[in-house]
Amino acid sequence: MRTKKYIAAYGFPLLLALSGCSQKDTGEKKEPAGYCISPELKSNLKLAIVALQPIEESITLTGEVESNSDKTVPFVSLVDGVVTQTFFSLGDHVSKGQVLASVKSVSLNEMQGDTQTLEAQLAVAKRKLASVEAMFKDDIASQKDLEEARSEVQILKSNISKTQKNMKLYSAGKSDFLIKSPADGYVIEKNISNGMPVSAGGDKLFTISNLDKVWVMANVYATNMRHIYVNQPAVIRTLAYPDESFTGKIDAVSQVFNENERVLKAKIVMDNNNMKLRPGMSADIVLPINSQNISALAVPTKALIFDNNQSYVLVYKQDCDLEVRHVTEIVSNNSTTYVEGSLKAGERVVATNGLIIYENLKNQTVNSTR
Repeated sequence: MRTKKYIAAYGFPLLLALSGCSQKDTGEKKEPAGYCISPELKSNLKLAIVALQPIEESITLTGEVESNSDKTVPFVSLVDGVVTQTFFSLGDHVSKGQVLASVKSVSLNEMQGDTQTLEAQLAVAKRKLASVEAMFKDDIASQKDLEEARSEVQILKSNISKTQKNMKLYSAGKSDFLIKSPADGYVIEKNISNGMPVSAGGDKLFTISNLDKVWVMANVYATNMRHIYVNQPAVIRTLAYPDESFTGKIDAVSQVFNENERVLKAKIVMDNNNMKLRPGMSADIVLPINSQNISALAVPTKALIFDNNQSYVLVYKQDCDLEVRHVTEIVSNNSTTYVEGSLKAGERVVATNGLIIYENLKNQTVNSTR
């Protein structure tokens, strides 16, 4: 829905008519002094070209930016222990393998003790094997004795390797387990702090997500279901960037209603190379609907000026040559209004500061009648 600009109750065209009558009655021909756009207004002036386009309406849905779950990794502790130190904050970018925290745990002492015990047993088993091999050569030991001695050495080596792999999996240091980042990305959730006890398989300690692509989840109410379809183009707007929009397409539409919100969820996959879209950010999703076979002149909604229950646009030719044109609105969508009137395709209209320029033109006309 566009916002109309209300100004004084009397109309600018009426003033032009009164000006002409005043000149006729006095017998004096007064040419109003020409109005030119000031350098200050010129610096922020934006123009739009009037174009003949198929009429297209739109609807606006609410939604929220979410992380791409296909590239999001939650982390839970693999051991019981106490966090001794953390090395990251919420929102930080981290690399795969980067140390994020350390945890002191009795499990590390147990693993280290098991490793030392197994290594000592292996040393004994190797000496025994060497002895059995020597006796086997002298026909003192049997083949069975030799195989048993070799098997004992292999079993101990396998147990040591298993323990070392576990310690590597848990990123065991000399005194603490080191928690390392499982992937490249941004920390979008953090539930860990110094001195906090953690348990194996407990609550999430943090979540890391690659934000190169994000999901915008739109809320689709039952009344809008008929307008939504896969591959439908979408324009995303956020409060953080009110003058900027992001484009995408609907990738999927859920087939069941969300139990809590009573809406269907439409997923829009968005490229996020500039990192402006952050998980948790609210968004408005503008979708085109009801494309018609009728064409009309299209102008930016911001170019319209409302005065005395009528709509006008300012046609720009030069800085000192502007015309006020009356238009009749046919229909409008989120950013474009379709009109009919004296406009022509290809003409340029003022799309910013139009109300200020209109006021100045009107005041110029009023002054010229005095």
